[in-house]
Amino acid sequence: ILPIPALDGGHVVFLLYEIITRRKPSEKFMVRAEYVGITILILLMIFANLNDILRWLHIM
Repeated sequence: ILPIPALDGGHVVFLLYEIITRRKPSEKFMVRAEYVGITILILLMIFANLNDILRWLHIM
């Protein structure tokens, strides 16, 4: 499980935070964390696809 907020691992991290501090993260923080997580996933997909295309074209 990756601790990226857009995935289940991110929800586990937020639950652990809630257990330790006994308070929920603010809704504003949760929304921003989701945006950051989705951005990380999109960038990772772009990187992986570019790497595959360059390898297919024998550039790398």
